[in-house]
Amino acid sequence: MTLAPHRSSGSDAGPAGTEEPTVPSPGVTSRPDGPGAQPWVMGTAVAVAVAGAALGFNGVLRGWAWYSPVFSVVLSVAFSMAVLRSLRARTWLVAAGGLVALIVALTFIFFRQHSIAGFIPSPETMNYLGKFLRRASETVLAESTPVAPNAGIVMLICAVLGLLVILIDALAFPLALPATSGLGILAILVVPAMVKPQSVGVLGFVGAAVGYLLILGCSHWFTPDARTLADTARNPGQLRRGAITAAAALTVTLLLQPVIPGFDQGTFPQGSRLNPFGSATGLNPMISLGTSLRSPSGEGRITFATNAPTTPYLRSVTVDNFDGDSWSPDDRESTRQTGTGRIESGLDTAPTELRVITAVNTGQYTSPYLPAPYAPEAVNGLTGRWSWDPATLSIKGVDTNSRDQQYLVTSVTPQLTAALLARASEPVRGIPEHFLRQPSNVPEVVSSTAKTVTAGAASPYAKAMAIQRYLRSTEFAYSLQSPVQGGYDGNGLSVLADFLNQKSGYCIHFASAMAVMARLEGIPSRIAVGYAPGRPTGATVAVSGQGPLPEFEVDARDAHAWPELYFQGVGWVAFEPTPSRGLVPAYATEASLPSGASTNERNDALTPGDGSTPAPFPVPGTVPAPGAGTPAPGGTQVAQALYGVGAALLLALLVATPRLVRSGVRRRRLRTAARGYPGATAGTALPAWAELRDLATDYGVAPGASETPRHFSERLRASAALGEPDGEDAPGQRAAAALTEDFEREQYGRPGGAGGPAQNADSPDPADSAAARIALVQASLRANAGALVRLRAAWLPPSVISDWRRALPRPRRLLARTAQRTRRGLAGSWGKIRSSVRRVRRG
Repeated sequence: MTLAPHRSSGSDAGPAGTEEPTVPSPGVTSRPDGPGAQPWVMGTAVAVAVAGAALGFNGVLRGWAWYSPVFSVVLSVAFSMAVLRSLRARTWLVAAGGLVALIVALTFIFFRQHSIAGFIPSPETMNYLGKFLRRASETVLAESTPVAPNAGIVMLICAVLGLLVILIDALAFPLALPATSGLGILAILVVPAMVKPQSVGVLGFVGAAVGYLLILGCSHWFTPDARTLADTARNPGQLRRGAITAAAALTVTLLLQPVIPGFDQGTFPQGSRLNPFGSATGLNPMISLGTSLRSPSGEGRITFATNAPTTPYLRSVTVDNFDGDSWSPDDRESTRQTGTGRIESGLDTAPTELRVITAVNTGQYTSPYLPAPYAPEAVNGLTGRWSWDPATLSIKGVDTNSRDQQYLVTSVTPQLTAALLARASEPVRGIPEHFLRQPSNVPEVVSSTAKTVTAGAASPYAKAMAIQRYLRSTEFAYSLQSPVQGGYDGNGLSVLADFLNQKSGYCIHFASAMAVMARLEGIPSRIAVGYAPGRPTGATVAVSGQGPLPEFEVDARDAHAWPELYFQGVGWVAFEPTPSRGLVPAYATEASLPSGASTNERNDALTPGDGSTPAPFPVPGTVPAPGAGTPAPGGTQVAQALYGVGAALLLALLVATPRLVRSGVRRRRLRTAARGYPGATAGTALPAWAELRDLATDYGVAPGASETPRHFSERLRASAALGEPDGEDAPGQRAAAALTEDFEREQYGRPGGAGGPAQNADSPDPADSAAARIALVQASLRANAGALVRLRAAWLPPSVISDWRRALPRPRRLLARTAQRTRRGLAGSWGKIRSSVRRVRRG
């Protein structure tokens, strides 16, 4: 009996393959049998990798206050898993323990006051978790980097990083894939690389690189690979090869950097960001308007025709909930009303009101909210179910969206005057409190500016005009790039403070500033999100009872936000504080007041030129009754029908492909078999025999790989596939026997003898042809098969499917052979070159 001595993982067998006792190499210490320090070292390496890569989030989040909870969560999860692994826990138990540690850490850090004993989640914890996730969603969708590190976004980052710790640890330790763990680290770096103008940054890159190298080193030290000779005396060439490889990689990176285009243009323009919470072509009211306004190509094009003398704003949704960090819409799902055939506008009585008809075609614009002039009284022609909010009149889809909608809006607008608004000075009554809610963390610059600007204003209208006058003054400039470059793109209070200091921004900054300052002065406010007045297309749209109406268009670059203030006895009134953008209403216009500069190139058609008078407010006109909606353009209907027909045909062709292939193979075989009559018949039995084998395979009697033709034929005839086993006189069995006899005669008969079917060549009988015999066999198989077998044989024939399955590896094998020949050719060429160089040196 031969005893096999203990071997280290880095030892090699002797020259003859004999097993000899292993002598430890110099400098290599023996490993203990227990886990030892490996779990702790690997846990530290994973924590360093994740926490180091998270340093790249500086610039995505403002400041460093967010890093303390991130670091705490990463360490808690990593070392909890290390403790379990040092106790020899099973792999699944270690991962489960890491998940429990993550939940406990998140609960203790973010939901301590709403949990059991400060770290056990409770139903109240889950309620606050939903609020935090909504807060994180609003931050991601509504602000540009760097964003204020609110609790929602920090909690989400901590949760994601904790899950990545579990994933990276699983790849590096139990799965023994330490190099693959770099994918988890790369996933962390992708976020700052996409959303930060300066990309990952030095800290994030260095932290991720150090952590990744620690993971590789830890894995290599504790579980060395025998192929690398790492557990023997250190290979003297290993360090040199590593240094050369690193230098080559660094050189290539530096050389390619000037060639590869940056992200200032193209797919990820400056200031844009990823949207993991959903995407839409068009204006999503929670997405920062800067992204849409900076869009080089106007997506989400909407066309509309109206009988109003002045092009109206298209209003999508009202943003009325402000918690100090950001504005967000409150959909009030519990109070929404279904059906848009009749909408109660809720407007207070005005001396005169104007009713306007607007026919809208949304095209590819996709949003859960419906753009419409304010205030809608009826919307007809919509597809799907829609609801409306009595508090804001925003229209939202229940089970549909705005894509490819054509509808008719009847809206009513009171004719307001400055004198009417100046008299509306009564205290506000009967309005929800959240329209007046003031955040507790208002920066000093915001409150002091509001007091200074409205000093001396006696009425709410005078205060509103003072705020609008201040924001539209020459002190402020309209700019799409300044907020991105200055790092205050968004609508929170910290962003608002930066905006008031920099005095440059776009509509969301101006609207947010006026809404917040109005609330500070006791005026209810909200923000409307939609589109500024569009541009004429030159076309007209026929509306029932109205005749041709001029058509206008807007797209993502016309996305706009404006404040609405509430006046007792009048209702919600829109203002326009953004300089050089949109149209200032007549009741809010002050003569000879210059407005701020603008860097927006799309405002020429929206604002009057120098010396011109403001556009008159729409006057009442004859309007038609609400109809069933404007019909869709004929071209669009035809194109949609053609697309549908094409998709149906393509699907039908895809389903029928196996059947068509099988029919084509059968026709080709029978045509080849028929060429031998009358006259030379050599070779005519081979395709008929192949067809018989495939038919049997399709109906569940597949031939064996080592089965003789006669044995296969006897097994087929003895099975129930062709009828009763003893019914040798059945047409199908006789045909199968004849096809077998023809094949054996041709394959194994005397050379030069007659092949093909056994028939008289002078008077051929069509009933004895291969096609006729195949038809008899097929009919017999169909007659004796079940419904499912017949369906499979007709539409998914196993003979075709098996051929396709065998053909799948062929491209890979072809590429492998090509690559092998290429390597051999290159190696041979390189050898010849080296030989030539040596000869030249010797000569």
